[in-house]
Formats: sequence, C-alpha cells, structure tokens
Amino acid sequence: MKTWHYACIVFIGGCCYGILSTFVKLAYAAGFSTAEVTGGQFLSGTLLIWLVALFAKKGVIHSKQVVQLLLAGIPFGLTSVFYYQSLQSLSASLAIIFLFQFVWIGALFERIFLKIRPTRRKLMSIFIILVGSIFAANVLSAGGMSVSWQGVTWGLLSALTFTTFIFLSGSIGKDTPPVLKGALLSTGGLVVVCIVWPPMFLVDYPVLIGVMPYGLLLGLFGVLLPPLLFSIGMPRVGPGLGTILTASELPVAVSMSSLVLGEQVGFTQWFGVALILGGIVASNISLPSGKIKPAQSQQRSAS
Repeated sequence: MKTWHYACIVFIGGCCYGILSTFVKLAYAAGFSTAEVTGGQFLSGTLLIWLVALFAKKGVIHSKQVVQLLLAGIPFGLTSVFYYQSLQSLSASLAIIFLFQFVWIGALFERIFLKIRPTRRKLMSIFIILVGSIFAANVLSAGGMSVSWQGVTWGLLSALTFTTFIFLSGSIGKDTPPVLKGALLSTGGLVVVCIVWPPMFLVDYPVLIGVMPYGLLLGLFGVLLPPLLFSIGMPRVGPGLGTILTASELPVAVSMSSLVLGEQVGFTQWFGVALILGGIVASNISLPSGKIKPAQSQQRSAS
C-alpha cells in the first residue's frame, strides 16, 4: 500500500465521526436519552468489531499489550461522555467548536511527546481549518448564544481526550493486527461508558429494542470503523497530520444535516466546509510525490 493511502484511511475515519450527529439527533427525536444512545452505540459497536475479529487474521499479542490497548480505549469512551455533557449547556454549533480544538492540540502533542516541530504549512493548515470550523458551525450568525463555563470545560475536555485517543492509537500496539487492536480499544471505551452511564436500558426490553437500530448505526460509524481505520493509518501519518485529517468530521456533519435532516445550510456554512477541506488538502500537497513520512521517520528526522 502506498503511504498516501494511509492518509485517506484516516480521513475516512474522521468522516465516520461526522455521520454520528445526524443519527444522534434522530435518536433524541425518538425519545431516547443520552445514556441510552451512548450505551447502545458502544455496546453495538464493540460487539460488531469483536465479531469481525473472530474471522480476521489472528496475530500474537502479549498480555501487556492487551492492557495498554484497553487503557488506550479510555479516552475513546471519555470523548463521547464529555462531548455529550457539553451539549447539555452549549448549543451544538458552539460545542463542536470546542471539540474541534483537537486540531491544534494534536500538533502540540506531537511537539511535546515526539519532539516534532510543526512546519509552517501545517500551522497554516490548522489556522485555515479552525477558521473554516467557525463558519461551518454557523457561529458568527447564531447570535445571542449563551456560554457556560461548565459547557466550555466539558467541550475542551472532549477535545483533549479525542486528541489523546488519536495519539495513543498511533503510538501503541503498532504490530498488533488492526482489527484486534480496534476491538481492544473499543472494549476499553465501552467499560468507561458503562461506568459513567450504567446500561440500565439492557433490562428494559422495549427501550432495548427501540434504541438498538440507532445503536447499530452509531456503533458502526462511531465505534467499529474509527478505531479500526485509525489503527491502520495513524501509525503511518503521525498524530499531527492525523488530527488535521480527522477534521473531515465537520464537513460531513454539515452535509448530513442538510441531506438527511433537511436542515437549511447557508452559503456561509458551505464556505466553511470548503475552507476545512482546503486546509486538509494544504496539509498534504507539500509532501513529495504524494508520500507521507511514517511517524517514526518524522521523529528520527526531527532529532
């Protein structure tokens, strides 16, 4: 596989997250709570990815790696917990702006932990993406938005945990088969969600039957595919570029809200979508022959 293909894989993983908000809104409209939706999502997704793992190519994995990957799944589950908490006191358009801070936090992580200094082009890409996210989320024309410190705190925590998950998925278990690695990451996330929101819906048969169709869709695009795709692509692109590529989440979210929910999306929002996509492209076009240095190579060259 050519190395630029790994960038596409990470980009698709970000797109999967963009699909979630539409199905979450549909589940809320059907009368299900945050705990039921999130629990159904992680339970379904974890079961799906373990089902795939049963038929996937097996590999050798040590108990230490199992523990590391389970622990690395903690920020995966916490991201959903924190983000949904921020939505309790912030509008959706404002909450996603705070979540979107993972774009620059990823570059900061790369600088601190991998000693890789961000290039001027990467910094420009981050700036373009952040400006585009403001337009795409329609914050400037939303007017009169209320901001609570609790919501801001939860939103920034979700950005921090999402960045941590991206960083760990590219740093831990590089030799572990991607499907098995994704299954262990998802299991760690499921455990955290069940601790925060005990899955009481499992003993309520009508609620269980009603929420599972949403849980299956959310589990597919929010629990099964992202860890699997990130496990394949992140070790090759690194957390800095990886967080930029996952910015594909917001354009997909805006497009889905327009196509599926019928929400009106104005020119300003589409302009923001174009800026985000432009920022993602700008982060890649400077690479020679369309190739991306693996994270390890970047680290060696930086040192």
